[in-house]
Amino acid sequence: MTARTMTRRTAILAAACLLAATGGLTRLASPAYAGLADDFLMRLSGVQAQQFQAWRTSRRVYDAQLDGYWSQVDAKRAERRKKKSAKLDLLPSDYVQTFPPRYEGPQLPPDLLRAWVKFNEDEEAKNPQPPPKEIPRLDDFLSAARRIYGFEPERVSERAFKDRYAEEAIALGLTKTQVVRIYALETGGQGTADMQSGIHPIKKTGRPISTALGYAQLLDANSVSEVARHGRKFIARLEQMAQRSDLPRERAAQLRSKAAILTRMWTDTKSVPDVWAQHQVFAKTPQGQGIHAINLDGDIGPMLQATKLMGLKDDAEKAGKSKLTGGEMELMNLSGPGTGLEILLNPAAAAAPTPNFFARRAYTVNKMAQNLTGAGLLGELDRRMDLDVKRPGSMEFEAAFDDVQATKLPWR
Repeated sequence: MTARTMTRRTAILAAACLLAATGGLTRLASPAYAGLADDFLMRLSGVQAQQFQAWRTSRRVYDAQLDGYWSQVDAKRAERRKKKSAKLDLLPSDYVQTFPPRYEGPQLPPDLLRAWVKFNEDEEAKNPQPPPKEIPRLDDFLSAARRIYGFEPERVSERAFKDRYAEEAIALGLTKTQVVRIYALETGGQGTADMQSGIHPIKKTGRPISTALGYAQLLDANSVSEVARHGRKFIARLEQMAQRSDLPRERAAQLRSKAAILTRMWTDTKSVPDVWAQHQVFAKTPQGQGIHAINLDGDIGPMLQATKLMGLKDDAEKAGKSKLTGGEMELMNLSGPGTGLEILLNPAAAAAPTPNFFARRAYTVNKMAQNLTGAGLLGELDRRMDLDVKRPGSMEFEAAFDDVQATKLPWR
């Protein structure tokens, strides 16, 4: 069975069993499914034909209601952008105050559901489609780094990576609580420096669900953005580190080599406009994939990821919020800095349902964000952090911060 068939089968089952209350990614009322439903209906008679037609009609009505709901969400979001640009106050009326409608119509009986699913699978077998493009894996990023830049990340122990990350974070003014709580939530409190989202960090089982890597779970486009904006600073730091008089010659040469490679990467990122959409496109190129691998490097990875978190702190300070908890930083990370600050600084946003703050697809797949208000989402982030800071990786990270604050570690 192809991956595409599995996706279709799951979508049909979810929708038909009323599990797609938020309107699954595959719409049963779409033109393609309408044609299939017509063909399937012709095979039915009597009660089954009536049941299927009633369900199909109800689903069409529901899909139209769901489309209308998300159109209203999009319209409200567009109006809020205009008001924020004009520095006008946001009011409760600027937000949709309900959650997506739930399907409450008839369900397909189990035997009819099975027949409908099998019919779709048979049709798929007759007209196979190319499987969906796989999300790049860690090996793909490493291979691109070697092929394009001749770069192999220096892998250090988890404790050494945490020590270096802690030193970077402290130097940037980030606190132990902020960084460790973000790590706890992003990695479940046991993440490794080479962890990719969807892959168990210890067992190394699973499938990638995004390109997110490392302790801060940076996406490929995040890596491109950070190198484009801060690459010159990273390069200068590596060169400065190489000039230490007490450094072995081999180590100094290694740092200079990294600086030269990072210079090439930085130059490549500057070839595209400093716009998120452009960085997303560039991140899918071989150059972008190779750049993403620097998250694993024991020298570059910590400064890259800590600088990304520092950007959230800078955005908050510009907006007049000088102190951020770990949960508040993660809220900005999850929903986007501007949207996170909107929730944190505006009571109307804090009280509004979370669909206001996510695109339709993002809300549908992000179970953690569903059926909450903005303030409720912050509370859920803190609740999960409270649990995951007790895990071994988080506790080791806390110890790294304590050691860095107590003694000056020699790696820089």
